[in-house]
Amino acid sequence: MIWAYKMIFILVTFLISALLTLHLSRPNSVLYIMAQPNERSLHTKPTPSTGGVAIVVALSLTTWHPAMQDFFYLFISLLLIFVISFIDDCRHVSVLYRLMVHFLAAWLLLWQGEFWLTDIILPGFAWTLPPFLQISLSCLFVIWMINLYNFMDGMDGLAAGMAIFGFGAMAILGAMAEHQLFMTLNLIIASAVAGFLVFNFPPARIFMGDTGASSLGFLAAALSLWGNREGIFPFWLALLLFSPFIVDATVTLLRRLLRGEKFWLAHKSHYYQRLVQSGWGHRRTVLWEYVLMAACSVSALLAPSLSTEAQWTLLVGWSLSYIILMYFVGQLERRTK
Repeated sequence: MIWAYKMIFILVTFLISALLTLHLSRPNSVLYIMAQPNERSLHTKPTPSTGGVAIVVALSLTTWHPAMQDFFYLFISLLLIFVISFIDDCRHVSVLYRLMVHFLAAWLLLWQGEFWLTDIILPGFAWTLPPFLQISLSCLFVIWMINLYNFMDGMDGLAAGMAIFGFGAMAILGAMAEHQLFMTLNLIIASAVAGFLVFNFPPARIFMGDTGASSLGFLAAALSLWGNREGIFPFWLALLLFSPFIVDATVTLLRRLLRGEKFWLAHKSHYYQRLVQSGWGHRRTVLWEYVLMAACSVSALLAPSLSTEAQWTLLVGWSLSYIILMYFVGQLERRTK
């Protein structure tokens, strides 16, 4: 009976998100805000960009439950991210103001100490962090995830797919650890995004905008930290789950810093963008990105049952795989040019 109620909540979340996304994609919608193509975007025609409203509204309506009262600050932080991002979708907000709100949201999330990263745990090793590093690294992780998710939301179906694979895998890890609340919350988030993806899969009829991408980045950070603190999975497993986004965004940022570029400005130099520009197109690129996300999810789900040596082999194997994939994109670019 309990599972039946959960499945109803998940289905209702999907339907609310899908119907609201459909409404927001129509010109008669009050929130019909268009994203205009420019030299830094991959889309070529004006497209509605308020799909993130549907995602956040759907999951907010179906997570309103007495069991979630202990996570008041999580939802307040999500609201702050939602509001500043929605304003940015409507009219440009300076990077400084956005970062100030991101910092405030991260500080509120970490206020009660339930989401702090207290230890660095790797296969066979564990280090307890000094108190000042616990809060500073946790805060930095939250802010970086908010922004990198936004950076990676530049192609039809990509950010939504990462959310479904990432939160879906965390839900399974929660079920394996018999943590019902963690599992249910992740399933609700994944179902809300799935409702949006119905209309965002290439060719997309609507984008999630900063509202959706920043909110999902915040939730990915918050639930990764929560899962780690609850002992559901070690922190490095969460990094592996979201590594298709973390690696691309982080390596691209470092490359731009080394080149002396203004890294805070929009651009088209992420690896997924370079694949599209090399002739792969949106659909082919996003489908292969899904394969990568699925492989990361399967690896993360299998990792807890592996020996310490096998877990290290897994980490080294993925590190080498990403190096090979980045080299492949560079070679493809050179052949295309």
